[in-house]
Amino acid sequence: MTAPFTTLDQFRACLIGLPGPDAAAQQGARTRNSQLTKPPGALGRLEDLAIWYAGWRADPRPTIQAPQVIVFAGNHGVAARGVSAFPPEVTAQMVANFNAGGAAVNQLARTAGARIDVHALDLDRPTADFTQAPAMSEPDCVAALASGWEAVDTQADLLVVGEMGIGNTTSAAAIACALYGKDPADWTGRGTGVDDNGLALKTQVVAQGVARHAAANGPSPDGLAALASLGGREIAAMAGAIAAARTHGIPVILDGFICCAAAATLQATVPGALDHAIAGHQSAEAAHAALLDRLGKAPLLTLGLRLGEGSGAALAINVLKGALACHSGMATFAEAGVTDT
Repeated sequence: MTAPFTTLDQFRACLIGLPGPDAAAQQGARTRNSQLTKPPGALGRLEDLAIWYAGWRADPRPTIQAPQVIVFAGNHGVAARGVSAFPPEVTAQMVANFNAGGAAVNQLARTAGARIDVHALDLDRPTADFTQAPAMSEPDCVAALASGWEAVDTQADLLVVGEMGIGNTTSAAAIACALYGKDPADWTGRGTGVDDNGLALKTQVVAQGVARHAAANGPSPDGLAALASLGGREIAAMAGAIAAARTHGIPVILDGFICCAAAATLQATVPGALDHAIAGHQSAEAAHAALLDRLGKAPLLTLGLRLGEGSGAALAINVLKGALACHSGMATFAEAGVTDT
């Protein structure tokens, strides 16, 4: 599916016109939920998840049959500042591992019955060091958004997006800081496992990048301006894919800190742009909890994961599948011949 935009303003217009959930399907799901053979509310949040999913799929009794996991990879010029415990060539090496089926996300996607697609975005052309210049020009940012948009299978019924890119927790921290303020140290974590000196350097780099682009991002930062000036191609691609999913009524499970930073650029541009998305997990990256709070998303899982790749969200697919199995597969009181009063 060709992306319907060639500029950031056109992409912003797409976000403004995003469709909402199907009210009739949501009401049908609520009615069914009230008739299932269980005490009211006994399945807790699983009930809310099923109703939420039903609305976005326009089906009061849905199931998940075709989940898609997409991993986007990009290289960051800021990695040359020494902000990661790993060298940039690891990005391409991990892309080969994803394609060979050897990464954690491959195993988790397989367990969830999800197809997995891998998109490497100009790995031989890193973004600019955002302490010196905008990470991406508008054409480069638009191209990355379009790559994400076009990677979504319109026949999928659930989407997870993940990433690989040495230096991308630095980029995500800078985006969060630009959008939400606070001290750069509040948003900057250890990522791949940098030591104390590495963390201090990384925090300084985030501060420099945010300060460098403060005038361009303005007093009320625009999400797309922050994405272009501080982001990466894989971060922009995740944002494009999340937006595309909404246009096709495909619910999204968000992954960790980097994925949520990508999602935050959409929410900051058009409030409500993430209503079709839930948080798969809260990662061990220090600022992820604060970012989830800003997005208004409660995580399904909290397991201390900090791998990225879409791994935590892929694991959460089975939680959502369980919610729908109960909602759509359980008998009603009438069907089971059970007295409900």
